[in-house]
Amino acid sequence: MILNTMSQTVVLGVIGSDAHVVGITILEQAFSAAGFDVVNLGVQTSQEEFAEAAVAHDAQAVLVSSLYGHAEQDCQGFHSVLEDADVDAVSYIGGNLAVGQDDFEDTRKTFRELGFDRVFDSETDPEDAIAALREDLQISPTESERATISS
Repeated sequence: MILNTMSQTVVLGVIGSDAHVVGITILEQAFSAAGFDVVNLGVQTSQEEFAEAAVAHDAQAVLVSSLYGHAEQDCQGFHSVLEDADVDAVSYIGGNLAVGQDDFEDTRKTFRELGFDRVFDSETDPEDAIAALREDLQISPTESERATISS
């Protein structure tokens, strides 16, 4: 088995007018601990700022967080902005994505239709997102990570 030991860069931020910082701080720490280079754009990040950072850092993934329930309006046209900037990266979104969200599968479908590769609810463990990203980027865990996982 060939291990991909190259460092992978992820751009992370809270989109739109959302000012919830705790979630992305946790994600930044988790992804950093998992060996990713993390560019944390912070809160109230515009679509253009995500695209510019992805280009500037040659990011392999763009991770969007939103907790205030208005992600659908904040993400309209997001993937067009990424395409216009020639960003070729996996895109994830997670959090409390819809006000009064009843059925998360409906929400997941909405965001998949908006172009996101994966959609996570606010209860998702960071480790689940990390495992998904490793799978999507075809990164094998290191020996020490496998030992930790199996212990």
